[in-house]
Amino acid sequence: MADVRRAIPAVERLLASEPFRALLERTPRPLVVRALREELAAVREALAAGGDLPADPTDTGWYAARVESRIARSTAPSLRPVINATGVVLHTNLGRALLAETARAALQRVAGAYSNLEYDLDKGERGSRYDHCAALLCELTGAEAALVVNNNAAALVLAVNTLALGRDAVVSRGELVEIGDSFRIPEIVERSGARLVEVGATNRTHRRDYEAALTSETGVLLKVHRSNFRISGFTSEVPLRELAELGRSRGVPVLNDLGSGLLVDGRSFGLPAEPTPTDALRDGADLVTMSGDKLLGGPQAGIILGRRDLILRLRRNPLCRALRVDKLTLAALEATLALYRDPEQARREVPTLRMLALEPEALAARAHGVAERLRQAGISAATLPGESAVGGGAYPEATLPTTLVALEVETPADEVVRRLRGATPPVVARIQDGRVVLDLRTVAPEEEAPLVRAVCDACG
Repeated sequence: MADVRRAIPAVERLLASEPFRALLERTPRPLVVRALREELAAVREALAAGGDLPADPTDTGWYAARVESRIARSTAPSLRPVINATGVVLHTNLGRALLAETARAALQRVAGAYSNLEYDLDKGERGSRYDHCAALLCELTGAEAALVVNNNAAALVLAVNTLALGRDAVVSRGELVEIGDSFRIPEIVERSGARLVEVGATNRTHRRDYEAALTSETGVLLKVHRSNFRISGFTSEVPLRELAELGRSRGVPVLNDLGSGLLVDGRSFGLPAEPTPTDALRDGADLVTMSGDKLLGGPQAGIILGRRDLILRLRRNPLCRALRVDKLTLAALEATLALYRDPEQARREVPTLRMLALEPEALAARAHGVAERLRQAGISAATLPGESAVGGGAYPEATLPTTLVALEVETPADEVVRRLRGATPPVVARIQDGRVVLDLRTVAPEEEAPLVRAVCDACG
């Protein structure tokens, strides 16, 4: 073993060799040296485990190639694009909503130049970043005023903290949802500085339950839309309109957390009706919160809509500064919202809506085409009917019809999906009934060619 290890060239000898001199011309020396030391340590570990050196252990080109590969892996961006072949449109782990082309262009314009983020060009004095999307949000929803923070949980925290710090926040037990990644409404309310007061039962809550909980210490009545689960059977809840009437009669504001948020009618995509912010405001909610990067199809943001006096109080809360959005979010959100002035244009250009609106016949044609290309490459593939999911904590029971490409290969399914994740670009697929399946609803047409290449490499 000692003799074999002595055959490994020294670091300085390798660095002085022609292959490494060429590598050093295009790569910083500290990076090469570090990677070389790591590679030599890995080679020694492999030898200790019974591995072998190349036929010629003095082949400096072999070491240079391995070092270059190691550098490429270590310097690759951590956050990178992937091909989403799962059919989950708002895949939380894959970044949720894709931005429209106009939103991406707006990002690029603002990112590369100074901007009037907090500068009033008309008056020549300090302005507010919160003015940039407010008018457009009010135009689209009918709200008196609007405020944008960095996500919907932040919107909820800010609203509850402003309205009920040190006071009671009343909410139905049937609406104590977990919004994802173990974040739960009770914990968010308590972290906001309010005392959580639960009313009713999990499956049934009545107006009298809210009435009994109202005291001089009540700061807010909170109604949470159950967007990521359903309760069925022996159930009852207080409609928002009735809760708003109760709140007005007692001088207590009503906060309605819509979660995903949707500016168009979900029924136009074959999905069940969901409350929109316009609906909530019309029904009397004093404040409404929703996400920007879910069904709206924009960047991550928390949108707060409602009464002008309450929005002003939120803006004056010192916590608002800690939760504020940056210029890139505002640019992308404004461009996304502008598309909704024409709902048909939004359906065409907002990727989330476009994917939801894809016709089953079009998806079937694309699936058959991809399956045929795979078969021509020697990969056994079939098509079968399937279902796509909306994702993002929305429409938990609703699915959309699609056509899946099923890989019928000998390689175990878990190994195939592992190899697909290692492709360039990575491909994320799913396993169904023991087979790897691809749903083209979430695959852009221009991604089909790299998808086919990745599958061929993974199954070949």
